[in-house]
Amino acid sequence: MAADRGESYAIVANGYADGPAQALRDHLVARGGLVVAVSHPLSPEDGGAHVVETYASGKLVRHRSIRLPLRPPSSFLLDPAVPLLLPRVDTWFGFNPLACARGLLARRLGRARRVVLWSVDFVPDRFGSGTLRTRLYDGLDRTCCIRADARVELSAAAREARDRRHSLPVPETPVHVVPMGAWLDRVPTTGADGYRARRLVFLSHLVRRQGTDVLVEAVARLRGRGSDVVADVIGTGPEEAGLRARARELELDDVVRFHGFVPDHRDVERILASASVAVAPYRPHEDTLTAYADPGKLKAYLAAGLPIVLTDVPPNARELEAEAGAAVVPFDADAVADAVARLLDSPDGWRERHEAALAYAARFDWPDLLDPLLDGLAALRR
Repeated sequence: MAADRGESYAIVANGYADGPAQALRDHLVARGGLVVAVSHPLSPEDGGAHVVETYASGKLVRHRSIRLPLRPPSSFLLDPAVPLLLPRVDTWFGFNPLACARGLLARRLGRARRVVLWSVDFVPDRFGSGTLRTRLYDGLDRTCCIRADARVELSAAAREARDRRHSLPVPETPVHVVPMGAWLDRVPTTGADGYRARRLVFLSHLVRRQGTDVLVEAVARLRGRGSDVVADVIGTGPEEAGLRARARELELDDVVRFHGFVPDHRDVERILASASVAVAPYRPHEDTLTAYADPGKLKAYLAAGLPIVLTDVPPNARELEAEAGAAVVPFDADAVADAVARLLDSPDGWRERHEAALAYAARFDWPDLLDPLLDGLAALRR
């Protein structure tokens, strides 16, 4: 792919963890374009720092950190004004309705040629059914869906649900489905004897819907059966203190290691590659976000060659079971423990699932996902 030295981009998103916005930034920087990336805080744990980075000719040329006294969610209303001015760009990527709306204003003022709404999730009744905040959010999201030059969704399920939610007309706006990917050329993988480590791994924001408590309980079940498993928990969030307390209560202090937020995703990848089994026990019925999503951690697990034990919540859970060596289990600590034990106690079965995970992950290399999208967007003219 030729470098985009004449093209310029703005990427406006919330959060600092590795995801589509960060992958797009890295890919565009590698292509040689001018890239301005704005990262607003997403959760209270992120603090009040709004980070603005400018890249040119493949290098970081300016880094700004703008600190405001407000933290999420109070800070969200300030996001469209931070920073006050961004340079003119060819393509503006807004990774939520507020970010996209600012891009639409920039386009109207002649400071952006095209605007892309990149939706990283879909949640029905985001702020509660019928509430004013939900109605305002839906109205802005619908406006962005109609007025943006293109839309990007993580899954067909999210695209269809958003279309229904907003009663969108037959779209003139092109809609692209770009699933979560992985950097396959850089990701370390667990070896063919990775089952020997007997190490479980969990990666996510520590909130109730992720079911991290079930992982802790499953580790306790396995240890109670005489299994010498250990676990790594990567991430932070409002549930972290309670999870640590429960691990202490179960005498798992030296067994379950809480890493907190790991800022460099390459360090996350190294932890994943040292594991044997990845666990994703999403809580059913409470996890409407994941039900329409393409969770990034699942692609990270697969890229590391890890067999996955998960609940039937993500829309691709059964596909992962059929094609990627995953085990779909009920939301229950004993069920998770049983599936992990079967994997670790069967080297041949573990290797088969390990190879299936790597083969499936090969479909989702970030450059293969992003280049066709960027080529299509470059053809748009206003």
